[in-house]
Amino acid sequence: MAPQTGRIYGRRRRRRWPWIVAGLLVPVVVAGGVVWMMRTQGSPEETADHYLAAWSAQDYATMRNLVADPPADFERAHRDFRTGLKLTAAHFERRGPSEGKEVIAFRAALSGPRDLAYTGRLRLVERDRTWKVAWTPATMHPQLRKGLSLRAVKRDGEPVRVLAADGTQVNDPSAPGSVQQLVEGMKQTFPDRFTARGNTVIGLYRGDELLRNVAGETGGEQPIQTTLDLKVHRAGAQALKGVDKPVSLVALRASTGEILAVVNAPGGFNRALMGKYPPGSTFKVVTASALVAGGIQPGQRVTCPAEQNIGGFPFHNAGYEDFGTLTFQNAFAHSCNTTFGQLSVDRLNGGRLAEVARSFGFGTPITPGVPAVRAEFPDPKDDTDLASAAIGQGRVLASPLNMASVAAAIASGAWIPPRLVTGERIPGEQPDTPRPLEKGVVNALRALMPAVVTDGTAHGVSFPSGTAGKTGTAEYGSGKEPPAHSWFIGYKGDVAFSVIVEGGGAGSAVAAPIAARFLEALD
Repeated sequence: MAPQTGRIYGRRRRRRWPWIVAGLLVPVVVAGGVVWMMRTQGSPEETADHYLAAWSAQDYATMRNLVADPPADFERAHRDFRTGLKLTAAHFERRGPSEGKEVIAFRAALSGPRDLAYTGRLRLVERDRTWKVAWTPATMHPQLRKGLSLRAVKRDGEPVRVLAADGTQVNDPSAPGSVQQLVEGMKQTFPDRFTARGNTVIGLYRGDELLRNVAGETGGEQPIQTTLDLKVHRAGAQALKGVDKPVSLVALRASTGEILAVVNAPGGFNRALMGKYPPGSTFKVVTASALVAGGIQPGQRVTCPAEQNIGGFPFHNAGYEDFGTLTFQNAFAHSCNTTFGQLSVDRLNGGRLAEVARSFGFGTPITPGVPAVRAEFPDPKDDTDLASAAIGQGRVLASPLNMASVAAAIASGAWIPPRLVTGERIPGEQPDTPRPLEKGVVNALRALMPAVVTDGTAHGVSFPSGTAGKTGTAEYGSGKEPPAHSWFIGYKGDVAFSVIVEGGGAGSAVAAPIAARFLEALD
């Protein structure tokens, strides 16, 4: 019997069982046939995502299963990492696809006493046909190595520094007393800035040795910057020496309103910013501005009798001096009370003078960065009240700072709210928009105020050339010759200033020489 073809007898056919999971075998064509090879499951990105999600959830067991050759202290290392940084929350997220071969970047956002964000990297390797994380301490943070740790440490906060315009620190015991007064005022305005705060710093340590800071600085808070010019301040302090009555001096940069110097002697009460005094004849700068705006010219002839009854009340000049008929400019230079009292009644009503006073800052809150009072000009009740207000008496009140800003307004052409502290949000701060004065008013007053120094009440004082000013003798109390505060306000170049001596008497005799010494010290 011929053998049959196509079949094999005597051997049992081997059966192939489908035990291999689909997708794990990959056919590779080689010489002589096809070879089936095992394929690595998943992708580096998938493993990274699982690992980072487990890390965010503090699921260290899952993390360990995703690591190739995890160390025995794997979980403890991560707990120490969290404890050392005092973390309250942590989130880890892949930034994008792998960087080159199996290196994946991730973003860490850590929350604690000092928040920390950084970019880390996971290196992925193939192990047992899966992708695993090749873990080292640097996997947790790029700066970590074996034996190193990260710690969040609270350092004692340094006091906030207060700086003069040139960067000199002024809140220390060596600063002049008047400057320390200003610092105390800043503490009232910015209490939170002067509250000592600890600063948490994240450092890299080897044992207890700090190798370097990773995040946070120990240099203290941003300083408080002021406009104080210590050269101007020293000139003011020198000018006040030897004065045996309470005295204050304020100096401003006229073009900006920056406070350059605030000097009080003796200390204790900051009368320069907080004192309220009748401004006396220094207020005639405001009254003259109103009269010039109303049409009076500096060369116009006016009368200046020794005494004048206005509204049933007798007004008189200092020393009952009679100047007869003279120009308005000379009446200003000689500070004729009778002239200004009568003209205010004849040409101004209380509302108009109040309006002009407001243009010089009267009634406006003053917020320079330290406590300061506003100047007051109550609406006059009758002719006598108006005439009194016109010469800076009655119910008109102002501080040396207020009156220095009046002088600055003439020097610059606009009233600018004075400012001591810069770069800080000041509680209750008012808009600092300048209030321009009428050009004709500015031009007139720039002629009137120098005449006070060259020909008027202060002509006997040796002022430096170019000084413009106004004396003031502000009476208070009662009697035929009541006591008076001595005033002088003025400007030279871009420096405007105000001087008051409590109970000092005539402005020309006491305050004006102090102002002259101040300006001489600046030259």
